[in-house]
Amino acid sequence: MTATVDLNADMGESFGPWVMGDDKSLLGIVTSANIACGAHAGDWDVMADTMRAAQENGVGIGAHPGFADLQGFGRRRMSVAHESLGHLVQYQLGAAQAMARAAGAELRHLKLHGALANMASEDEALALACYRAALAVAPDIIVMVLAGTAQQSAARQIGCRAACEIFADRAYNDDATLVDRSLPGAVIHDPDLASQRIVDMVRAGAIITQSGAHIPARIDTICLHGDTAEAVEIARKTRGALEAAGIALAQFDGTPL
Repeated sequence: MTATVDLNADMGESFGPWVMGDDKSLLGIVTSANIACGAHAGDWDVMADTMRAAQENGVGIGAHPGFADLQGFGRRRMSVAHESLGHLVQYQLGAAQAMARAAGAELRHLKLHGALANMASEDEALALACYRAALAVAPDIIVMVLAGTAQQSAARQIGCRAACEIFADRAYNDDATLVDRSLPGAVIHDPDLASQRIVDMVRAGAIITQSGAHIPARIDTICLHGDTAEAVEIARKTRGALEAAGIALAQFDGTPL
């Protein structure tokens, strides 16, 4: 069983006057933050404010690049040439590096967002294009990958620093990919259910799928989505359940796969 695990949340997804999520509360609970870089969500002011708050709370800062799709929140699949995808990742990563340093912090990790992440979990070549592009800009960055998917295979092939992630609030298919959001039960809204299934998975050292199958996995970090109404309560319950089970919370170290 994993004795220590990181708890991360996607955040910084507000845009101008439109508020998305309760980042302030989440930053008092999680140990790492994946901050939107202005393509699928967020803007320069939101990035600056979120990174400053993360730094003040001692929370590890990560870039969360996605497709350039504000209207679709980065959750619509797009067909983009791999070279262009690499440039898209580098563009957002560079912005995140600059904003983190302006807040007196350094960027620790990178995690792909939404449809881009889902596509990379199915397509190793696409994942390789994104990760190699990121590492060309930040060679020491920790790549956060969806455990048990093509993302993990890509990071292993590159040999980069990595953190393997499972989700508190998303259901799994039997190939370790996430159940499509359009399907029933894909998003878990019950904080008690979300927290208990995470304790069960960490104890088992495995992803537990919607069908009940166990997929052995390295578990370094647990994610919840900051844009759901229950995000703060899920985060609070999950942290409490892990600590009650004797599992400590700490930032991941990025050990290569």
